[in-house]
Amino acid sequence: MRQYTMEYKKQAVELAKSLGSSTRATEQLGLSEGHIYKWKKKLYGSASPTLEQPSNPETMELELKRLRQEIAELKKVNEILKGAAAFFSQSHLK
Repeated sequence: MRQYTMEYKKQAVELAKSLGSSTRATEQLGLSEGHIYKWKKKLYGSASPTLEQPSNPETMELELKRLRQEIAELKKVNEILKGAAAFFSQSHLK
């Protein structure tokens, strides 16, 4: 059985939190899903840590704006990657 450092475990849990999905994080890291759930429970005392809530409406508004910008940027990147995938799949057929 492989041993993971505490720092790696924390980073894996943070990745799952940032992706919004333990499943996506485990796929990227090549782990079983049980690892991240177990590490969350060990680090936070429960399998789903509470999210920090912004304390005032201004902070919430700024966070919402930042998240919308991030979504727009990720959609652009996704479109570029789709085009690249189509290009390379066409060149493979020639």
